[in-house]
This record gives sequence, structure tokens and C-alpha cells, in this order.
Amino acid sequence: MAIAAPPLVLLDSVTQVEPAHAGRLVVTGSHGGASVVPYARAVRAWLYVFNDAGGGKDGAGVAALELLDADGIAAVTVAHSSARIGEALDAWQHGVVSQANAAAAALGLQVGAALRELLGGKTH
Repeated sequence: MAIAAPPLVLLDSVTQVEPAHAGRLVVTGSHGGASVVPYARAVRAWLYVFNDAGGGKDGAGVAALELLDADGIAAVTVAHSSARIGEALDAWQHGVVSQANAAAAALGLQVGAALRELLGGKTH
């Protein structure tokens, strides 16, 4: 069952996020490391999507999920094996959810689901 999502924004880098993106579904090509957190905190999207970058040393590629969850910001990563790092369109078209924070899980995001299929299968 697809989740009703707000308008989609594709950003190859989370550094491109703007205030107009607040409340939207923001799919990025960025890794989910701690360095993305200030950008996501500055613009509260409905959901942020990052690449898990293969996990990284000590889980560095997904560190943002827990940090953003503490602020109530929903975030997931897609598997690096399903989508190219740095390419938001590829994440949207082919990404498979590899991890979800509690805020994202509350929206119905499920690990193992194809991102586009889960969020309605269309561009908004």
C-alpha cells in the first residue's frame, strides 16, 4: 500500500535544500552521515531520504537517522547497492529503503521497500 506523500523534491546534495522545501518529500543523493544534520534541521521536510553509503565505519553512513529522530525529523536511507550515491533521481527511481528512523517508521516507511513504490510511484 502506497503512502500519500507531499510534493517531491530531488536534490543531488542536501546542501541544496531551501526553505521552500519544508514539509516536502526531499530525496537526496547525499550520504546519511552526521554532516547532513544541520541542513535537515534548518529545513524540516516531511521526510528526508539519504544514501546509506554502505554503512561506513562505525555506522557513519547512517548516523543522521538517529540524530534527526531526536528532533522528530523523519529520515531513511536507501541501500548503496540500489541507488548511486550523489544522484537523487536514481535514489527515487531505484532506491530500496535500508534503514528508517522511528519518525519515518511512524509514517509507514518500511525497510526493504522500494522507495518510489512505497511513496506512490509517481513524481509529484
